[in-house]
Amino acid sequence: MAISADHIRTLHHYEIDILQALERLMRKYEWVPLEVLVRAVGLDEPEVSFRISRLMEKGMVRYNAVPYDGYSLVFFGYDALALRTLTKKGTIQALGCMIGVGKESVVYEGLGLGCVALKLHHVGQRSFQSVRLNREYKPGQTHSPWIFTSRQSAEREFLALTTLHPDVKVPLPIDQNRHIVVMEYIPGVNLNNARVEEPREFLDEILGEVRKAYHLGIIHADFSEFNIMVNERGCTLIDWPQWMEVGHPNAETILRRDINNILTYFSRKYQLSYDIEDTYRCVTS
Repeated sequence: MAISADHIRTLHHYEIDILQALERLMRKYEWVPLEVLVRAVGLDEPEVSFRISRLMEKGMVRYNAVPYDGYSLVFFGYDALALRTLTKKGTIQALGCMIGVGKESVVYEGLGLGCVALKLHHVGQRSFQSVRLNREYKPGQTHSPWIFTSRQSAEREFLALTTLHPDVKVPLPIDQNRHIVVMEYIPGVNLNNARVEEPREFLDEILGEVRKAYHLGIIHADFSEFNIMVNERGCTLIDWPQWMEVGHPNAETILRRDINNILTYFSRKYQLSYDIEDTYRCVTS
């Protein structure tokens, strides 16, 4: 199921007020009590109940009856708030079709100043245990609202892109709101779905970009053939929310893993043999 632009356009301003109130109150409540929500939006209870029912029909809010009547903002509701803000800012003018789905994100085409890509971070939606164990940024509260983890994930990716661009071949970052990163649309296909004509030259190009990122203080930390776009201009390195600083205690281990992932891929598909120690020294020198 994808977020609908029509659902966002048809939101009543009372419904927007309720979504915004839930966003604020979920920092305190896992399930926001109805009476608390009524006070927060300043409407009578029948009106709030009616508007909540419409939001639930659109898949933007979830209800829970135990141990009390409570409501929670879910990803479609959070998507609506972020997309509405980006539209009001003029960053985007139209939402296009979904063009990618990952473990922790979905990507849409959009129209801004030209064609853009909108990456919606949905951390924890499909990978609760992985996120809980591997992410350094996650909520400390017991109710752990994953929408806020998603926001932190987007902020980290936007920071990485703004640090790396234009020195490293990454998408141009344009804007970020809540859990959405707006960036340059990169045409092409993922490396895992491509067959390059000059694999050795292409691998050297990729390693050169990894080296540039390293010397700007950043390690990708989730690098593989799935995070490299291929087109006539060469490679573009994507998906940076899990990046790590080169000064991190685990930086050497993580960088070696990144390098090994891409060397293993080129060895398996193109029978290229690169020594990992030599490659590691080249990247870090």
